[in-house]
Amino acid sequence: MLNIVWPIFIIISFSYAIFFGNLNSLNAEIFSSLENAIKLSINLLGTICLWNGIMQIASKTTVIDKLTSFLRPIIRYLFPDLKKKPKIQKEISMNMIANILGLGNAATPLGLKAMKSMQEENEDKDVLSDSMAMFIVINTASIQIIPTTVIAIRNSLGSANPTSIVFPVWIATICAAICGIIAVKILIKVTKKRGK
Repeated sequence: MLNIVWPIFIIISFSYAIFFGNLNSLNAEIFSSLENAIKLSINLLGTICLWNGIMQIASKTTVIDKLTSFLRPIIRYLFPDLKKKPKIQKEISMNMIANILGLGNAATPLGLKAMKSMQEENEDKDVLSDSMAMFIVINTASIQIIPTTVIAIRNSLGSANPTSIVFPVWIATICAAICGIIAVKILIKVTKKRGK
């Protein structure tokens, strides 16, 4: 769908600029946007490299094992089907830790790895398992203590106080996670009752 929508937007923008004599403004904005995109990418690169490195180091120490054991009761409640799957539990906990630290870029490959492992255990390959649905909802809510990516973007755009969004992010992501988890738990119960 996006393959259709974006080209249409681009064609409309260029057509509008040509017909209304704004082609010079369009060219200036293209180069200005490219410059801003490159600056933003360079600023984000440092943050991403730092936190990805920290996660790699943490994965080779006992820190992840300790955090996994701390998250184990939560993971058991959220993913009751995976009680006897410690490998998948560890993958899920690493993804959750990366999200909590605001490392969306580090969390993505960890989340894909966990989903792949859950798909291997899934009996019906064409339908999401309950655990997979719950995992998607938790990743979408993405509870964050330190929203590093957003802070880096705000800093690169010259925000006077880039960390001022931390508290609102806590409220928004916690509320989203709670609502999502409740909705998934209810839907799982409803579908199981219908299945019986």
